[in-house]
Amino acid sequence: MAPYETEDSQGAGQSAVRRKAVRYAVPVAVVGVAAAAIGLVPALADSGDPDLPKVTARELIEKIAASDTERLSGTVKIHTDLGLPSLGSAASSFGGAAGKGSSSADPKEKLTELASGSHTLRVAADGQDRQKLSVLGDASEYSVIHNGDDLWAYDSASDEAYHATADGKHDKGQRGSEAPATPKELTDEILKASGDHTSITVDGTAQVAGRDAYRLQIKPKQAGSTVGAVTVSVDAKTGTPLKFTLTPASGGAAVVDAGFTSVDFGKPAASTFDFKPAKGTKVTEADDLPAQDRPGKGHEEFKGAQGLDGLNVIGKGWTSVAELKLPKDAAGLASGAGSSDLPPDASKFLSSLGDRVKGDFGTGTVYSTRLVNVLVTQDGTVYAGAVTKDALVKAADAG
Repeated sequence: MAPYETEDSQGAGQSAVRRKAVRYAVPVAVVGVAAAAIGLVPALADSGDPDLPKVTARELIEKIAASDTERLSGTVKIHTDLGLPSLGSAASSFGGAAGKGSSSADPKEKLTELASGSHTLRVAADGQDRQKLSVLGDASEYSVIHNGDDLWAYDSASDEAYHATADGKHDKGQRGSEAPATPKELTDEILKASGDHTSITVDGTAQVAGRDAYRLQIKPKQAGSTVGAVTVSVDAKTGTPLKFTLTPASGGAAVVDAGFTSVDFGKPAASTFDFKPAKGTKVTEADDLPAQDRPGKGHEEFKGAQGLDGLNVIGKGWTSVAELKLPKDAAGLASGAGSSDLPPDASKFLSSLGDRVKGDFGTGTVYSTRLVNVLVTQDGTVYAGAVTKDALVKAADAG
């Protein structure tokens, strides 16, 4: 368990020095969570404040860590508000740039649609070898099913399926690109990065999906973070996080608000994880995709970014900023003119987000959301973090 702080232990020192990756885990985790678009529609209010035995923040975190829930099924309502304009046709432009050989059922393509708006998910898990996530549409359904050595994804709207195997290179890459899909996974991402820059308290109780829960509140202590607070509703009986809400420091609606509307901790039926494409379904095998469309393969211009080569981290905790160098051909993004390699709609979309800034570092463009700011300088250096624009410019000056 990562270092944490309670009402009784504020000011306590951090545990042993973390790996370099953990130093930037907070901004990276927040970026990943935001991109995942996993949230609960704000209108779905808790149905009461149950009277539960008092617990400290330390005890509640230990309860989460000790939770052995491996089997469950339920429904999650999602909503994300990053303050971005509608992607519109630009979304398909980005998707089209991925490669003509890719499948519409490929998770790394399809799940990007969860980046904004409201969605309904149905989830099920039976240990480490069987999980299923379905995104329900008005008249369609998209599902990702992991069953033993097989990973299947099926899009009923296009009647296309995607298949990878556990012993194949693409399965590992594919799973690695998937974003957290449950409140527990989101909570783990935040808690593992918490340290003496964080205040963690118990903020009363709640009832979520008909179950009594404690509310764990996590707040940055540092000025300059765009994160206001993270609130996790933890099942009082099992220690399983049932709801995850991330609110911005600027106020207003939650950026990410994730939670179950119904949940069952019983063993799902084995048939839940069965999938066999029907006759006529177009099936794409991961190993048959062209090299440039395989996860972790091709896209030569981004090879330097894979494995975070050349990454530098400025600052610590919630206000840490990741610094890295863009491929030379992508440096034009800083000018606001976009890139000649991007479709016009995609370039126009990127330009609409930009805000020109100057500093000791030179000139550049800041791309902003309600949570994450990214500065791209004229020379192609990128600074990114869950920090304010002023904090980002300051970090660039220091870098």
